[in-house]
Parts: sequence; C-alpha cells; structure tokens
Amino acid sequence: MVTVIDTRAQGAAPRVRHPEKAHKPDQPMLPKPPWIRVRAPGSSGFLATRAIVREHGLATVCEEAGCPNISECWQKRHATMMIMGEICTRACAFCNVTTGRPNALDPAEPQRVADAVAKLGLEHVVITSVDRDDLDDGGAAHFAAVISAVRASAPETSVEVLIPDFLRKDGGLARVVEAAPDVLNHNLETVPGLYLRIRPGARYFHSLRLLQQAKEMNPTLFTKSGLMVGLGETREEILQVMDDLRTADVDFLTIGQYLAPTRKHAEVKRYMPPEEFEELKQIALAKGFLVVASSPMTRSSYHAGDDFRRLQAARAAG
Repeated sequence: MVTVIDTRAQGAAPRVRHPEKAHKPDQPMLPKPPWIRVRAPGSSGFLATRAIVREHGLATVCEEAGCPNISECWQKRHATMMIMGEICTRACAFCNVTTGRPNALDPAEPQRVADAVAKLGLEHVVITSVDRDDLDDGGAAHFAAVISAVRASAPETSVEVLIPDFLRKDGGLARVVEAAPDVLNHNLETVPGLYLRIRPGARYFHSLRLLQQAKEMNPTLFTKSGLMVGLGETREEILQVMDDLRTADVDFLTIGQYLAPTRKHAEVKRYMPPEEFEELKQIALAKGFLVVASSPMTRSSYHAGDDFRRLQAARAAG
C-alpha cells in the first residue's frame, strides 16, 4: 500500500497543513489494489540525497507532495527541487502542499539549488514551484535566476521546469522561456469538467494556451503536460484532453493514478488497472506525442532524465 512518508527531521514540530480543508467532511477511501506498491525509504542512496537537500536548505516536491516514488528516485539521487518556499497560494483539492501566505523570496535560493544539483551530479534536473499569486510576475524571474545558476554551476545538466500557470501575470511565461530550459512542463492535471472541483484557482483553457504559447515562443523547446486519472473523468474526456494538447503541439504526455493524500482531499473514484494505462499510452502515441509515460505510479518527474533522452531521440528520428 502507499504511505505518505514524513521526511522531516525527528523531533521537528508538526506543521499545520491544509487549514482550508480542516472542516471538510472526510472522503471515503477505496481499498488500494495490488498494483499500487512503493518501497519504504532508508537506503544509503536515499539518505545521501536527503542529506544534500538538507545541507542546502532546499524544499523538494518529492517530500512536500508526498510522492510515492521518493524512495526509488532518491536512491538514484533524482530529487525534484521546489523553489519559492513550501507554502502555496492556492488550495487544489488533490494537492498535499501547504496552503497559506508565503514568505518572501530568498535571493540566495538559486545558487543553493545550483550547488545541490552539482553536488548530486545530476544529468537532468526538474525544478518546480508552489503557486505564487502574491508576486507581480508569479515568480517567473526567480525561475529564470534558478535556471541561469544551474547552467553556470552544472553546465552539462539538462534543465526541466514544471511551472505554474502565471494566471494574470503578463510576461511571466516569456521570462521563463527566455531563460532557455530544455523542457517546459505545465500540468493540466485533470479534464476541464472537473476544474471547478479539483483545480478551482486555475483555468483549463488558459493552461492549454500557456503550453501553446511556449512552443510559439521557442519552437525547439520540448513541452510537456500531465494528467491524473481516477477523479471521476470519463475515457472520452481523457481522449479530448489528448487532442487539445496535440493541438497545442505538446510533445510529451504523462498519465498517472491519483492517490488521495488524506481523507480531506478529493476522493479517489477509481483505480485504473495497468492495462488501461498501456492502452491510453498507445492511443496517445498514435495521436502524435513524441513520448508518453502512462502507468499507475507515473508522476511528472518520474524517470524524467530517461524520458528527456527519449524525447531527443524521437525528435531526431522524426
């Protein structure tokens, strides 16, 4: 079964998480099927990665979002950096990141991220963030500063950014694209009919247009987006999202099973079996995506380095 792993130091004071969800009724929890399995942390590689993250005072989405793949990825020193703090200005129904009023940006964070990337010896790094609706540019300049610092400290490392939607932040996307990441990811997360319930602070067609604009700004940029399944969407809705993403010229699609972090989060309506994930993968490839990662445990950053090399090979072969 999946366990949300608490990776805080022993004796650390518990953080108040999800105050906006505290008074919501508990959601039913479907029994997890046998194909949902994770390894417990504690390997030497996991501990070494955690030590480097702690040494540089960094947050990771692996920890903050309770990713079920943390043990496997950190064993390989694959940590996804989460910049601009640990507090998000939005309260998506699926997300385990803390909601509230964020702290001021740390101007030293870009170099700390870069130093950690170099020390971890990463061939490929994924950099994401909380939503920062409180900032005039949504944090775009900070993203650009992190990309620049990583390029300087680890020039051989390819850089993937998983960005927020920069809703009502004119020029935010352009600032990130100008910093020249290798991959730009923005997850649609779910089908448009579920946005009001699952992702109320976002707008489906804005997110779709963001991905399209990124490719228009830099046609050589790899673009990527992801979907969670099991929230109540229909097969037809999933296929329509695929068509929408291909219309936006998105290169890479990830599809993974939604797992509820707590009973206060959105309910898992269904666990999709592995064979259906494989079927969706084949359909998506037939629709023209260069690379598709589709499995119950797929997450945006899962095997991201290997997938980047597959993207490069698929484009070269095309």
